[in-house]
Amino acid sequence: MPDKSAPTLADLARLSGLSTSTVSRALADNPAIREETREKIKALAREHGYRPNIVGRSLRTGRTQAIGVVLPLGHEVGQPVSDPFFITLLGHLADALTARGYDLLLSRIIPSNADWLRDMTETGRVDGVLVIGQSDQVEAIEAMAKRYAPLVVWGALMDGLSQCVVGTDNRLGGRLATEHLLKSGRRRLVFFGNPDFPELGERYQGFLQAHAELGVAAPAHPLAVHLTPQTAYETIRSFLDETDAVDGVVAATDIIALSTIRALSERGLRVPDDVAVVGYDDLEIAIHASPALTTVRQDIGRGAQAMVDLLLRRLEGEPAPSLVMAPKLVVRASAP
Repeated sequence: MPDKSAPTLADLARLSGLSTSTVSRALADNPAIREETREKIKALAREHGYRPNIVGRSLRTGRTQAIGVVLPLGHEVGQPVSDPFFITLLGHLADALTARGYDLLLSRIIPSNADWLRDMTETGRVDGVLVIGQSDQVEAIEAMAKRYAPLVVWGALMDGLSQCVVGTDNRLGGRLATEHLLKSGRRRLVFFGNPDFPELGERYQGFLQAHAELGVAAPAHPLAVHLTPQTAYETIRSFLDETDAVDGVVAATDIIALSTIRALSERGLRVPDDVAVVGYDDLEIAIHASPALTTVRQDIGRGAQAMVDLLLRRLEGEPAPSLVMAPKLVVRASAP
């Protein structure tokens, strides 16, 4: 076999003395082929630099071996893919998909009509779709979830909807953050985040629930802060210009919490002495903040693995229920 040409399946069959169908099934880890034979064929393929014909495999199986990952940006059209939460989750998703033999096809979408998700699911480019965040697109996602099985969403689980969702118990997380501040003696709390987003709305409900359970009057309204750092900072700075009646902040995300610390510092307010701050996510940047950020941890790595597992189960027609993970409060210097 000339070195300059890549070996084919027929070449491997000739070298091994087996049929092309046996070689093909061995490379696909078909359990009908003995493990010893499978390992022998794989070793031969590595030795001779064999690469599978992806197009041919797709034609035979009807699968693209690609999974679409979609970021629908409805309210937050300016939120970049480089957002630390997106990057963290995408990294875990890419690792999990690669380990299962799939490629990742990423789309950042600013929805302009109700068909944005259909464009991804019905083009034949992917075998299934993972959606990161529900934004203001719950209805569009729900409509597709009813007719397209291999669809899994990172977001908030809502009663009465058929979406397969992976996420944290956001209401409990918001309650844990708020209880921590109230039990430490803080009484003038404010929630920074836009409750129109399903996940953030649940965190705000937890904020209100903690006040009610502890018999403390909650503020009349949250501060609807955007998720992009600079915009969040500017909104928080304007808020602080108008009031100093705050001694604790429950931020809907770590990014908002860090923007809060920046705005407080520029006003000469000390964290946590004057104002304690709690975030949500426990991203890598939280531990490196100054002061280190108290936050609600959601296990993003576990969630990404679950999204991939559930999607592939649904792709095979197997039952795959939603997963709601328990949050954990991580106490650091910003709210001891």
